[in-house]
Amino acid sequence: MRRPLLILTAITFLTWIATRMSAVALPLVALGETGQAWATGLVGGMAGLPLLTVGWWGRGLRDRLTCGRALAVVTLLQAVGLVVVPVAALMGQVGALTLCASGLVTGVAGALLGPAQRALVSDLADADAREGGRSSAARWLAWQDLAQRVSMIFAPPAGAWLVVTWGAEPLLWCEAAVVLAGAAAMLAVPGTSTRPTEAPRAGAPIADGAAEVDDSSPAVSATAVLRARPQVAAGIVMAGVGGICWFGFSLGLAVLGVELGMPGALVAAGMSGYGIASVATSFLAPVVIDRLPRMETMALSWGVLGVAFVALPVAAPNLVLIAVVAAVGGAAMPWGIAALNALISEQTAGTERRVAFTAETVMHSGGASLGLLVGGAVIGWAGAGPVLAATGGVQVLAAAVGLLLGRRASFRENQGTQEELVAA
Repeated sequence: MRRPLLILTAITFLTWIATRMSAVALPLVALGETGQAWATGLVGGMAGLPLLTVGWWGRGLRDRLTCGRALAVVTLLQAVGLVVVPVAALMGQVGALTLCASGLVTGVAGALLGPAQRALVSDLADADAREGGRSSAARWLAWQDLAQRVSMIFAPPAGAWLVVTWGAEPLLWCEAAVVLAGAAAMLAVPGTSTRPTEAPRAGAPIADGAAEVDDSSPAVSATAVLRARPQVAAGIVMAGVGGICWFGFSLGLAVLGVELGMPGALVAAGMSGYGIASVATSFLAPVVIDRLPRMETMALSWGVLGVAFVALPVAAPNLVLIAVVAAVGGAAMPWGIAALNALISEQTAGTERRVAFTAETVMHSGGASLGLLVGGAVIGWAGAGPVLAATGGVQVLAAAVGLLLGRRASFRENQGTQEELVAA
């Protein structure tokens, strides 16, 4: 089972590199073909709609995404969505409708693919462990997160260089080709068999596949899964709050720099410090994640990030301090994501697992999109400094409440187990 896990990790790495590189080219193509600045964000904006609504329209589809062949079909759909813009550019027909269509198709594929791929990684790692392997789902999911974060460092500047060297349209063709190659590689990834068993009690960990959910059972709602898994629910809420508050960092630093007469400088320093530290820490996460307590790690991660948000207005306008404070938040972030993915992989299986990973994606990534949508207006009304402090405080509060709820759920679970032992 190790080979399929390596294939999935490599696919994640390569497709994220292609995506981040083409993100430089796509706005240039849209602007050059339409001549309208507002058209540059149409693909990204439309791609967010399927993500926010995937819990409704994707319920029946996600239960079928249990093997590499199924994921290959979704990846192929993503490649189709990606070629819409370069094909239209060849014909001179790039317009708002074309950009919206590309965004919707790629958004549908992305909303399904991310959670399904993490669930399959967890399934394969569990199967490997049952066969005597030393793999753990938490470790492999941390490697996937590392693959995404590493691409964030060098892919954008590489994309900018390739735009200058090749042009924007060839880079879009390259992204589609890489994703298409990923779809072909997915065919080599097997699925894992599940068998119907008694449903696990709330909060109970999944051990050795003993509580996997039968994929032929009726669709499970996210509400039911999160009610049955209060620790998972607490972690997803923390991630969702963090996603919504992200605009305080990205938009807040940009506006704060303008307010202080340093346009672009603060956000560049902050993003650099955050990105480098998060990537460096991501190399450690796969090594030690199996030794860390889940709830405490998540709460500490989001709490430290929140404190960093609060400290950023104090650190301004010193660029070195901005970079250092942002680096502290960036260094904390991978641990929270790794702990949440580990918790989901340990407490769920089968359909429940796919539902939980979908809920995580919707809350975190969808929350970030929603925050960016309204964040500019909030900053314009309250000011960048107060918004940074407020979003940081909200994250600290969410971390504290999430830890409290998680510990309460753990206490109730332990109490129920002791009562069962006494009764036996």
